[in-house]
Formats: sequence, structure tokens, C-alpha cells
Amino acid sequence: MSKQIIATVASALALAAGVSSVHAQDNPAGDAASGQKKAAMCIGCHGIPNYRASFPEIHQVPMISGQGAKYIVSALNAYKKGERKHPTMRGIAASLSDQDMADLAAYYAAHPVPASAAAAAKVPSAAVAELLKKGNCASCHGENMNKPIDGSYPKLAGQHADYLFVALKAYKTENNASIGRGNAIMGGMVKPFTNAELKAMANYIGSMPGDLSTVTNAKFR
Repeated sequence: MSKQIIATVASALALAAGVSSVHAQDNPAGDAASGQKKAAMCIGCHGIPNYRASFPEIHQVPMISGQGAKYIVSALNAYKKGERKHPTMRGIAASLSDQDMADLAAYYAAHPVPASAAAAAKVPSAAVAELLKKGNCASCHGENMNKPIDGSYPKLAGQHADYLFVALKAYKTENNASIGRGNAIMGGMVKPFTNAELKAMANYIGSMPGDLSTVTNAKFR
């Protein structure tokens, strides 16, 4: 990883740590039972296995059951602030209070881990291994891309590969009113890669066993 990217990551982490320590007391505790009652706006996409979205291209919506609560809150806030550009998600996130976000995050984080999470990850090809090394993905997303070093980072292992690819490309997108994600760390990480390389990494990470799943809501059973 280049010195410039290392410096960007270090400064961003330091800033994040400072903000977290100052505002930790302002973050409400989440209640999973309350979150279940508030999840009606989520289950139409995230509660249906293999449900596909069509914006900005056709892809499976991400699995959020088993995802870390702190990350879910962070992602919802990013949509609410427009740092993540997605009209549907921004409209939903804008309607949520901090307590709503915390409750929803607690609900999805409490979902059971699939039995397949215990399986061993297959060894990546030499080319993919080199790409992952170049991106230094494990430095944030942790062992087997499933144990982030900070709760505000997502678990990636086993996530839908087509969603991961769309998300990675979004961090490369600039000056677009409807598409893109503003994140200094991820922007610096993905821009050195071609889309073909990002897709290769996404396909491998999506094949890894992890904690994520889609828990079907009772309304759809």
C-alpha cells in the first residue's frame, strides 16, 4: 500500500476515533424487540432471499442479518447525510431517528449466524491473493473478512458478490448526483483497481463463509 494511502487511512482512523470518543455518550442503546417492530420498511428488500434491486444496476440487495450493529447505524447515517447516494435508502434513512437506527441495528445484529459460517474458506487464486494483498482489505475487515477491527466497518465474507462489486464501484464514482459513496479510506483503496479487478475480489470475498444471511420475515413465509 502506498505511503499516501497509509497516511490517508491513519488520519481518517484517528479522526473517527476522536469523534467516536466525543459522541459515544450521544449514541442510544438499541433494543432488538423494538427494532423488529420498526423493520416493516426493511423487510420488503432485506427480508426476501435473493431479492434484486435495479439501481444503479441489477444486483442482489445486501444481506444485513448478522451484520454488526455499529456498522448498520453508520451506513444508515451515511445514507441520511447523502454520503451514500441512493434515492430509496436516503428516503428511508431520512425518516429514522437515532433511536430507530439503533433499534433496527440491534435487531439485525441479533439474527443467528448461519451454520455455513464455520466452513473453511477456499484458497484464492494467486491473482486474487495478490489483489487482496494490494488492497490490504484484511487490515480493516479483519480475519477472513469477517472480523472487522472496528464495529463501524462491515463484515464482508459471504456477502452477495454482485452487491460488493456495485458498492466498490460506487467508491470510485465522483461528481454524480445519484450514484457514489463518499469515504476517504475506501475511495483511496479502490481507485487504483480496474473494475475487472474489483469484480474478481468481490467474487472471491462473496464465496467466503461468514456471519451474514437473509432472515425471511414471517410475512413472506
